[in-house]
Amino acid sequence: MLEREVTIINKLGLHVRAATKLVQLTSEFDADVTIGFNGQTADGKSIMDVLMLAAIVGSVVKVNISGPDPDEEKIVLEKIVNLFEGYFEEKE
Repeated sequence: MLEREVTIINKLGLHVRAATKLVQLTSEFDADVTIGFNGQTADGKSIMDVLMLAAIVGSVVKVNISGPDPDEEKIVLEKIVNLFEGYFEEKE
């Protein structure tokens, strides 16, 4: 299992568009992904779970990746971190 904290830097936080991009990405892999924030844990493959976190800009979330393939875990975590650091492919 891999774990990493990431900060939400895009202006609108984990809104519908950002959450959709995250769920689309995580759904491409077999590994289980959870996102933790403010005492809540969301299934990273569920749009409703991710939106219910209500994480805004500046929030620090904990990403957990667990799967049968350690190499896939690393790839998934790297792609998720890149998505967060890339403002969810938004301008800001």
